[in-house]
Amino acid sequence: MNTEIQKYNDAKTAVDKEICDLLATIIDSELTESESKIWHAHPVWFLDGNPIVGYSKQKAGWRLMFWSGADFDEENLSLKGKKFKDASIFYTTVEQINATELRRWLEKSKEIQWDYKNIVKRKGLLERLK
Repeated sequence: MNTEIQKYNDAKTAVDKEICDLLATIIDSELTESESKIWHAHPVWFLDGNPIVGYSKQKAGWRLMFWSGADFDEENLSLKGKKFKDASIFYTTVEQINATELRRWLEKSKEIQWDYKNIVKRKGLLERLK
């Protein structure tokens, strides 16, 4: 696990750390070719400089967000972005994380990508990469 992300996770409460560690471990095992770092104050994984998946603490719990998840056609990624192509799920306990489901989403995240890396150059317009 990326040392920045491990420090981020280690600074959380025991329950939150357990959720974060499991998410990071599964993401790292599936996105082996990715770069991971703390980006905008939370852990994010990138493929070729394009943000793919990340998690952050919000009122509803831990939000796992896929930047291109709206096109995954996955029922449990229910919180869809209004302006972009993101989709999310919230977790409040580690038991809620379905590892099989998460691995499927991560596979889809490699195959379905919108170009967030160049969104500023395109003045907010997204183009499909894959």
